[in-house]
Amino acid sequence: MAGGEVKAAARAAGPTDWRKPRNSCLLQVLRPRSRQMFSPMRQAEFEGIAADAEAGTGVWPAQRIRAIAEIGRIRSETPLDPDQIQPASLDLRLSGTAYKVPASFLPGRRFTMAERLADCGAERFDIADGAVFETGGIYIVRLQETVDLRRRESAFANPKSSTGRLDIFARVITDYGIQFDTVEEGYTGPLWLEIAPRSFNVLARAGSRLAQLRFRTGAPSIGSRAVRELNETHGIIAAEGLSPIIRDGAIALSVDVAGDPDTGLIGYKSLSVDTPIDVDVRGQYDPAEFWEKLYRPARNGLILERDHFHILATKETVAIPEGYAADMFAYDTLVGEFRVHYAGFFDPGFGYVDGKRVGAKIVLEVRSHEVPFMVDDGQVAGFVAVERLSSPTDLLYGAGAGSNYQSQGLALSKQFRRG
Repeated sequence: MAGGEVKAAARAAGPTDWRKPRNSCLLQVLRPRSRQMFSPMRQAEFEGIAADAEAGTGVWPAQRIRAIAEIGRIRSETPLDPDQIQPASLDLRLSGTAYKVPASFLPGRRFTMAERLADCGAERFDIADGAVFETGGIYIVRLQETVDLRRRESAFANPKSSTGRLDIFARVITDYGIQFDTVEEGYTGPLWLEIAPRSFNVLARAGSRLAQLRFRTGAPSIGSRAVRELNETHGIIAAEGLSPIIRDGAIALSVDVAGDPDTGLIGYKSLSVDTPIDVDVRGQYDPAEFWEKLYRPARNGLILERDHFHILATKETVAIPEGYAADMFAYDTLVGEFRVHYAGFFDPGFGYVDGKRVGAKIVLEVRSHEVPFMVDDGQVAGFVAVERLSSPTDLLYGAGAGSNYQSQGLALSKQFRRG
């Protein structure tokens, strides 16, 4: 679409009373994912809060998401797929139109995304039947879903597990938004997705699911005391012989550099490959063509090469009991020049099989910035913040929810062959 057509689409979306700056989409450059407002180090604590202290407070379970969609407050260009609704989140689908933009940006308080796209010379292209998103490129795609939130209702987005394991920035943006992955209280309108492949070219199309949305009513955090008690009774985090580190309602996870006791495998490092990866396939690609295996270092820690993408795993296993959900946050980068690159949602029932805790190691997508960095076995890499559901979900993780990583160990994304 030519620039004039994009501007016409913006005008059709509604007038604005503000003068728009030229080249407005160049105001921000692509940066690592930021979660400052939602960092577990900054979350308010609710020590000893009763579960019913505020009616309806909590993360929305599957049946509430389903009910809200049925009354039209979650709408979509095409009917929702049955498996889009997860135990405590909603998968988001790409529409058939994408825009290539010169830089990452947020609309800001005065502008819709359509208006900003019109101002920055966005190149429109069709992805209905599939298109390649190239490494180094930055793209904006309108999502099929729109939301209509009310007072005390908000939402937070994350890349899906397979998206993170392919090193794809996939960040949700709203009209008038000032933060990535944040749908503010009371927001009504469309959702957009910024896509920026970092390591591999990827093939996606209308209907592809790269991100997911978790809805909240109020502030569902349960606080450090409740997290500690829940961990003691249900084993949210299982670590051999070590007391868990709990800060501000979140439990620490650490990196496993010891690896498999038999093979010594500890992870993978991405290779430079031109072949695009189709995000919608399962078990199609040979891992050896895209990844180099990493083994237990003979001594000291694992050196993360600068600006390379690594797949590692946690030493601990995680399991989320019924009635709760969790979110993983990157650890404060002041501990070193590496960080967990993508956060993740853990749904109720994660790490359980037939009602029994089996636990699952968490895959860490890791980069080292600025300089090579040595990561030691057991070094803290992230925190799991626990939140209560507003009511028990009727769909547990792994129980017909289309779950790809139940009881996982160290694993690449679903697109690669296993074994």
